[in-house]
Amino acid sequence: MRLLVHGKKFSKEVGDKIIEFINSAISENIDIIYTDTFYKLLEKRLIKDNNNTGKTISFLSKVRQKIDYLVCFGGDGTILNAATIVKKTKIPIVGINTGRLGFLATISKYELSSLMKKLKKKEYSVSTRALLEIKAKNNEIKFPFALNEISVSSKETTSMIKIKVLLNNEYLNTYWADGLIISTPTGSTGYSLSCGGPIVMPKSKNFIITPIAPHNLNVRPLIVSDEHIIKIEIIDNNQKKFLLSMDSRNQYVNNNQSITIKKAKFGINLLELKSTSYSKTLREKLLWGLDTRNYEN
Repeated sequence: MRLLVHGKKFSKEVGDKIIEFINSAISENIDIIYTDTFYKLLEKRLIKDNNNTGKTISFLSKVRQKIDYLVCFGGDGTILNAATIVKKTKIPIVGINTGRLGFLATISKYELSSLMKKLKKKEYSVSTRALLEIKAKNNEIKFPFALNEISVSSKETTSMIKIKVLLNNEYLNTYWADGLIISTPTGSTGYSLSCGGPIVMPKSKNFIITPIAPHNLNVRPLIVSDEHIIKIEIIDNNQKKFLLSMDSRNQYVNNNQSITIKKAKFGINLLELKSTSYSKTLREKLLWGLDTRNYEN
């Protein structure tokens, strides 16, 4: 088995658990490869434990051997970053939640001791999540995909903007708002939810169009089939550029530029242990289980 290990800055307690996990994997003759950025965070601890001989990479294309899993330490933001690493390879992402909420990173850091055993016995399922593919006319985007959402908003002022939206080239609406979010079902528990959007189950095959602080109170989030091609155009004569955000990766686009969003031809594989489920995650993360009436006889 070969693991690619990735993550973000961690506390001492979390660092101890990560090193313990790595030492255990190495003792079982499992190959460990580190992303360059994560290795820099671990380097001093690895040298201390005489385990500083691991390989490091900056791009997956430089690895000739098969990688079985990408083990990711962090929160949902780290998972979104990991998606830009695996891209089309279909390598399952194993999300270890060392952050806060963790809708995507569902495996607790306290489950690390039994994780390798479960991976070897394949006591898990793989959930393939849809991606958004983005094309912005006259703008080159380095990684034009998003696992959670894309959003457009004003760059220069706090004034609302006008956003024209078409579905399969049919006019839908012109939104007067602070911005607009196009979300996948995976991203429905993220930015879209905080703006009043619905929670959508991961395999629903939908996109969610959610306005950000719309000026018209009759305008509400809309769920559409992920077979639709969504085209948006920002119409504003007072501003020259607008902010296009793809899973928190930001890029500026010019006024009156057409942005096309559709379902990507590939997805991202997220590994889920059999001890968890999306429904269970919703209850735990959104604290639905705190309603004591659910436990009355």
